[in-house]
Amino acid sequence: MDQPSFWTRLSAYLTHLLTASGAALGFLALIDAAGGRLARSFLWLGVALVVDAVDGPIARHLRVGVNAPRYDGAVLDLVVDFVTYVLAPAAMIVWGELIPGSPGVAAALAIVAGSALYFADTRMKTADLWFQGFPAVWNVVALYLAVFPLPAWVGFAVVAAAVAAMFLPAPFVHPMRVARLRPLTLAMLTVWTLAAVLSVASDFAPGWPAKAALLATAIYFLGLGIMRRPRA
Repeated sequence: MDQPSFWTRLSAYLTHLLTASGAALGFLALIDAAGGRLARSFLWLGVALVVDAVDGPIARHLRVGVNAPRYDGAVLDLVVDFVTYVLAPAAMIVWGELIPGSPGVAAALAIVAGSALYFADTRMKTADLWFQGFPAVWNVVALYLAVFPLPAWVGFAVVAAAVAAMFLPAPFVHPMRVARLRPLTLAMLTVWTLAAVLSVASDFAPGWPAKAALLATAIYFLGLGIMRRPRA
């Protein structure tokens, strides 16, 4: 078997570095959350989402498992995702006062501890690449709490329900890998992204069209799990 060239190996290792940069972006989000700069904190997480969207296809194209075997891409993904999807949003909930006071601290602790278990769950994904249980996308939850403020204990109850849902045998769609209704799902993901960008740009006070889009897309993605039929 031919050995990969220097440039092939370098490209593969640089792809690992691209993935790892997501953790740095998550740390920047943490810093801004601690400083009360919630919109900028979400901006860093938005950039991290872009990195998360592009690094996988690049890694598969460059066969990083073969050409850059020193680092386990799956483990690296989990480390980065824990920073960007769990730690940073939990910090936003506390320091951004998305759930004020002690209920916010309790919610953040439940998010971090519950997500640590979820990320170690060997049954996190189904055979057809759906998530088993709520997929710990706490950045999305934090965005909804920012756009739709709730009383502290109601916000805590919402978070507690989502934490419990991580451990239920309930399917949640992976919007980038879904096969059934793929064009519609990608279109809804685009609508959600635009509404989220408008929400952050307006300092979480968008007009009713963006709010309606956030609610409609949430219902759609939750509904996909309810309508899903197991593969044979």
